[in-house]
Amino acid sequence: MLEATTLKFLKDLKKNNNKPWFDANRKQYELAKADFTEFVTKLLVAIAKNDPSIATQTAKDCTFRINRDVRFSKNKDPYKTNMGAGISKGGKKMNVAGYYFHCEPGGNSFIGGGLYMAEPDQLKKIRQEIDYNWPEFQKIVEGKKFKSVFGSLSREEGLFLTREPKGYEKDNPAIEYIKLKSFTAITPLTDADLTSKDLIKKTATVFATLQPLLEFLNRALEG
Repeated sequence: MLEATTLKFLKDLKKNNNKPWFDANRKQYELAKADFTEFVTKLLVAIAKNDPSIATQTAKDCTFRINRDVRFSKNKDPYKTNMGAGISKGGKKMNVAGYYFHCEPGGNSFIGGGLYMAEPDQLKKIRQEIDYNWPEFQKIVEGKKFKSVFGSLSREEGLFLTREPKGYEKDNPAIEYIKLKSFTAITPLTDADLTSKDLIKKTATVFATLQPLLEFLNRALEG
């Protein structure tokens, strides 16, 4: 579970996203950061029981800085209003499929993962893997358990092609997945979920449901 004070800090930061306020409330930030780090540390232990590939990861390997990179953004707010953790066998900087935990109070929190905005060479490998092993992939993403947790793979605007990519036919049974440019699945968390004693158990269970998809994607990337 996360402390209510951590959620309060993030809510207050959203209202006061500037350096003077942040500096004046740095102690509250340090406490929130420590709380989130402790949560991620415990979560890693829980995940590793089912997925030993991340057993060597630490919270430092997985958590993101709160400072925003505003160099190429119209939004010049200096700080993120969330705390996130990207968990994979290579840590948050490794461009492979992995788990993701997003804490942003006010109805914007979620858990899930996959591979976001795959590089062209990655897309080629994943599309080929889906095409060659369609029954296996279909069983994962259209299985009863996966659908009950995630519904389906995310289809945000701009993250899929409107037409089939070169080399694939319209009548390919997997074409709607082959059109994707990201392969992610998420499920929302309420603020009550974030402060619940069952948060680690709930998150680990969701991640276990996601694990077959990650294994499929990473197998494709390694091929």
